[in-house]
Amino acid sequence: MTKNETIKAGVIGWPVGHSLSPRLHGFWLQAYSINGIYEPIAVKPEDFRDQFRGLADAGYAGVNVTVPHKEAALANVDEADDNALRIGAVNTVVVRDDGSLHGSNTDGFGFIENLKDGAPGFDFTNGPAVILGAGGAARAVVTALIDAGVPDIRLTNRTMSRAETLADQIAGPVTVVPWEKRDATLNDAQLLVNTTTLGMNNQPPLEIDITGLPDNAVINDIVYAPLETDLIKTARARGLTTVDGIGMLLHQARPGFAQWFGVQPDVSQALRDHVLAGVKG
Repeated sequence: MTKNETIKAGVIGWPVGHSLSPRLHGFWLQAYSINGIYEPIAVKPEDFRDQFRGLADAGYAGVNVTVPHKEAALANVDEADDNALRIGAVNTVVVRDDGSLHGSNTDGFGFIENLKDGAPGFDFTNGPAVILGAGGAARAVVTALIDAGVPDIRLTNRTMSRAETLADQIAGPVTVVPWEKRDATLNDAQLLVNTTTLGMNNQPPLEIDITGLPDNAVINDIVYAPLETDLIKTARARGLTTVDGIGMLLHQARPGFAQWFGVQPDVSQALRDHVLAGVKG
């Protein structure tokens, strides 16, 4: 690629108009004075394979992949990293010089980096973690926590069979807890993470009693619309350390941006404010 050539990247999804990724990457492109564009790419599921395999011919350096295409992306890359294979989904794709597609999953990286920002000095090896939910985000979070050395991961989900499937597929110290017993499993937990959509704008509330959490526990809600969920408010009122959800989105974007545009970007307060200004609801 020549010095004056515009580097092109984007995000593939259906629908994709809600994605904050163009706003996020656009901020970095401007901040670092990079000759590049990052655009939304709306692709119907039935058209995904053809458009995805045509990324090189269309001149893309790479893309992010969002719902509902993350699993299809894993099936259609030429090579995937270990994280993507373990999680079962790809969210970041690099088009290599020979036109081949390399897929990775940076959601776990984003989760861990956000926790480090929001709870400096947190010791992942210190005790149990409780994870609410068993979807794609939960997969990334559980995988990342296993790698970080969490000794005991308790997974609970409204549909217990989904939690059991996740636990069976991801080797590690994961125990499935029935949803109705979620409150009782908090008593010695060092970390509570909500990966469900409960508590999000226009979704049912998250009903959980965190009274039993130790005073040194950290609470992370990956929901960021609203940024301050009821879970975060309740935990903060108790004086617990809380970590909101927007940082996971910001940090998971860093590896892709660095590979496509050649600059390792920073997650700053200005970036947070800019992206949050685009959150609807």
